[in-house]
Amino acid sequence: VQLQASGGGLVQTGDSLRLSCLTSGFTSVDYAVGWFRQAPGQEREGVLCISGSGDTEYYADSVKDRFTISRGNAKNTLYLQMNNLNVEDTAVYYCAGRSTSGFCSSRASRYTYWGQGTQVTVSS
Repeated sequence: VQLQASGGGLVQTGDSLRLSCLTSGFTSVDYAVGWFRQAPGQEREGVLCISGSGDTEYYADSVKDRFTISRGNAKNTLYLQMNNLNVEDTAVYYCAGRSTSGFCSSRASRYTYWGQGTQVTVSS
């Protein structure tokens, strides 16, 4: 099982950015994929997750009206659409996969497989 996150970059406040998570080695219905982020000096924070059945769970209140997660047509790519970005969104973003019948979890320790992370920097 492998996950590879990409799409990060430097943007300005109010801009949008779409991150991608390319997965391999598992069937989408059997795995949940979560997005986490970690800012300098802070713990890794759960952002949101898509379950094997396609349901979305939000873990960070600050992103509920701005971030969405979706699967691509090929089902092995997941996207994190981030709109109206602000400086507090600056972090390294990771996608992570867990089995357990495809149920989500907000806890990073519950995820077995991790991508390498992609840096998102929002300037004011």
